[in-house]
Amino acid sequence: MEHLGFVGIGLMGSRMAARLLAAGHSVEVWNRSPGKCDALADQGARIAASLAGMSDRCNVILLCLADTAAVEAVLFGEHGLAGFLRHGQLIVDFSSITPEATRDFATRLAAKGVDWVDAPVSGGVGGAESGMLVIMAGGRPEAVERLRPIAAHLSQRLTHMGPVGSGQITKICNQMIVAGNALLIAETVALAAKAGVDATKLAPALAGGFADSLPFQILAPRMATDSFEPVQWKVNTLLKDLDNAVALAKEHLSSVPVSALASQLLRQHAGKGAGLEDLSSVVRLFKTL
Repeated sequence: MEHLGFVGIGLMGSRMAARLLAAGHSVEVWNRSPGKCDALADQGARIAASLAGMSDRCNVILLCLADTAAVEAVLFGEHGLAGFLRHGQLIVDFSSITPEATRDFATRLAAKGVDWVDAPVSGGVGGAESGMLVIMAGGRPEAVERLRPIAAHLSQRLTHMGPVGSGQITKICNQMIVAGNALLIAETVALAAKAGVDATKLAPALAGGFADSLPFQILAPRMATDSFEPVQWKVNTLLKDLDNAVALAKEHLSSVPVSALASQLLRQHAGKGAGLEDLSSVVRLFKTL
């Protein structure tokens, strides 16, 4: 097994790193807030004192960070990974960032002989805990195959979508569907309740029908009961992904009116102080109208 580095111990990263440890991998972890690594240290992870040290010891380094700026800072900021990487190493980015930045980062690292796979994931916290994520990967076929045995402990499926950047484009498409679905679910739950139907019965009643989906089964019960804890999907995270979607659509002259409206509604919700809340809390937009 390859010696792995894992950077970004947040909602998703903490659970993904835990699964790799449970599978027997040697995992070294680093986070901007080191305290978030303590629970993984109890499970056998080594806490890296620096990104330089991690780069020296780890052949494959996995990133799971908040946004494009965070990935760039970890790679190219002061004391960032790029200054210490060497030929033959592999960077796997599980983060959801812009395709343009992804291609730029990969090109800059390729000059050092470092491979890049953009491998954003879908499935949420539950999928990360159970190892049932889906991974959409962009990169050289050889690099993606190097990732595959690692990803087997994290996901039910890894699909090679094409060259570098393809994974991020696919994730944007995924998030467009998730965002539109989530807002429609919120709209539906609020309407059912206002019209006198017990909204807690929606999920079981529609299970297996054409309206059913994994987000529906997760979000509708939480929305119906105003149960927004624990946080599984942050509003700000999905809003960031929608901004990437709108930018990508503009670049390719593609019309995305539903995603643009979803972005406006989520921004309105986040503007009321809900940016760090769970996505299910967006139902408040419709319950208060």
